[in-house]
This record gives sequence, structure tokens and C-alpha cells, in this order.
Amino acid sequence: MHRQTVRSTTARFAGPAATTAMVTAVLAATSAAEVRAVVPVFPGEHWQTRQPAEVGLDRAGLEEFARVAGGRGCVVRYGYLVYHWGDHTRSTDVASASKPFYSHLLFTAIEEGKLAGPDEKVVRWQPALAGLNHRLGYKDRQMTFRQLAYQTACLGYEDPPGTAFDYNDRTMGFFWDTLVNQVYGVSWEDADAALFRPKLAGPLQFEDDFTCNGPKPGRPNISPRDFARYGLLYLNEGKWGDRRLLGAEWARRAVSEPLPLSIPRTRARPADTCDPRSIGGGGNQCDHNGGYSWLWWLNRPARDGRPWFADAPDDMFLALGHCGRRGLAVMPKLQLIVSFNDTQELHCDRKLGNRAFQALAAAAEGM
Repeated sequence: MHRQTVRSTTARFAGPAATTAMVTAVLAATSAAEVRAVVPVFPGEHWQTRQPAEVGLDRAGLEEFARVAGGRGCVVRYGYLVYHWGDHTRSTDVASASKPFYSHLLFTAIEEGKLAGPDEKVVRWQPALAGLNHRLGYKDRQMTFRQLAYQTACLGYEDPPGTAFDYNDRTMGFFWDTLVNQVYGVSWEDADAALFRPKLAGPLQFEDDFTCNGPKPGRPNISPRDFARYGLLYLNEGKWGDRRLLGAEWARRAVSEPLPLSIPRTRARPADTCDPRSIGGGGNQCDHNGGYSWLWWLNRPARDGRPWFADAPDDMFLALGHCGRRGLAVMPKLQLIVSFNDTQELHCDRKLGNRAFQALAAAAEGM
């Protein structure tokens, strides 16, 4: 009714072109006001849904992201599921995108008093470290949980812990087994029921099949729409509805403390190790490029001085696996989350990823 009144009133005083422009401006202002009035929500057993325009998103931008990325996934804004492509309900491996689960359980272990803090020495829980690398001054005795959570532990390489970046799936297997089996005292056979469901799947109300024992123990199978719930938890700084699942300080630190560019990539000179199991590939797989924070990836300036995704929001943080074929991205200022699987390489193919995330951000910024 209000929009009809505006149209007839302006027509008395302006020609057709001016009338069209004024009506467009009024409608845009009304739409913006409606979007500002959207009350953010948390999903219950099922997601609440909205059309993209109802939460200030341009559907064309969402479709462009899906076209560039491929695969399948979903988009969430203000806690509403607003767009999906492919089968976003199918649970499969997310590879290294699951690594932020590790840091989450590390933080909760600290909050529960199981660990004194991130700088506690790992040797307390893995005594075999004490006897390694006599010729290197028993360097592994100094390894901390912080270094495991930043992939700077350098297990099996000559570099002293904390001095170099080693993206290493054997070290991640060691971290995972230490955290789950030793710190929490849970076997992998019991980990779903005793650890993951009470701390993550249950409180976040995952609605699709979930297991922490996918291809390997510590490689979760999760659907894109359930993984988006994890992104929403960190978008809300560890709070889920009226319940706090993680302290706000840890939730903020998780996605805001990248390794400095002064930390080099490991030289990868072999040293003695305790033969940890691998959860995926090998070691020394990539550089951190100034954007690695507690196993999350941040969109910060890389070694060339530009953000990794130059045209995407600089506050974006991501969980990424298999070169970015699986994962999720969170854009806090835009209150926007995208979760995906089986896509193109949105991380290793930097230009392609930039196109995709630029289109997604533009879907919100262009409204």
C-alpha cells in the first residue's frame, strides 16, 4: 500500500523518467530497510529458509559463485539458508577443511582444564618425544600444542619447533591422536559418541549423517549444510543461540592471529620422528602466505603483498581441504557463509577462487 501511494503522488509532479528514478530509489530504500530489519537466527532441527532478496542478496551473484565453483553447497545469511546448488545434504569427506575442528577441541580442552594452555609441552602426553634427535639437542621436547595447531611443530624435520611452517598430514595425525586419545582419553571407536556428538554434532544439531571417522580417523564426513552450522558458530564468536560452546576470546583468536610472514617454510631436512600416522598426504605441502591462524585460513596479505583473494572481503576466514575443493568461507561483516564440496580448486587456483568469492561478496554488497 505504501509503495502504491508513493507512485501516484510522485506522478503529479514529475515526468515519466523522473518518476521511474524516484520510485526505484524509494523501493531500494524500502528494501534496504527491510533487510536491516532481518533478525538473525540460529537453526534448530532444520534450517529456516528465506529467498535471497529477503536478506539482501542478489541471486545472480549466488548463481555466479555456484557456476564458477561447481560442485555442490549452500549459502547462509543472518542464520537463514538462502541458496543451495547440487546435493547440499550429502555427507562426504571434507579433508583438511576439518582441521579447525582440531583447534576447537584444543580450545575446549584448555577451557575444561585438561591442558594448562596452548603452550603446554606435548612431551607430557607423548613421552617418546623426549628421546628423539639427540644431535639436534632433543628439539622435540620443546614442542607445544600451539605449534601443532599452527603446523610449525616440524616433527620429523631438523627445524626447531616454532621456527618454520610445515603443512604436514603426518604431524596432523600425531596432533589428532594426541588430543583425542591422550588429552581427552577417548578411543577412535568411541570418539563420535563420547566426544564429537556432545561437543559439536549435538549442540549444533547436525541434521545429516556425520562421523569423525570418515576415510580415516580424524577425517570427518559432513554435509555442506551441517558444515555451515560450524561456520555460523564462529561467525557468532562461539555462541549458539543462548548457549556458549566456546569462549568468545578463543573464538575470536582462532580467526585473527595469522602466522607472520617472517616464519619461513620448512627446509624439509629429515630428522628422527616417532612414526606418526598420516591423515592424508605428506609433508611440506604449501606455504602459509601470511594467512594461517589456528588451522583456519585468513584472507590476509601474502608474500606478494596482496590478500590471497584480492577482491574478496579482508575479514573472510576459511576452512579448506584438497586445494579448496571442500570447505567453508565466512564473511563476518556481510554476515555471509558459504559451505561447499566437490568444487574446483578454490584455494590453489588463486584467480578462480578470487572470482568466486568476489561474486559471492558482490551478491551482498550490490543490493
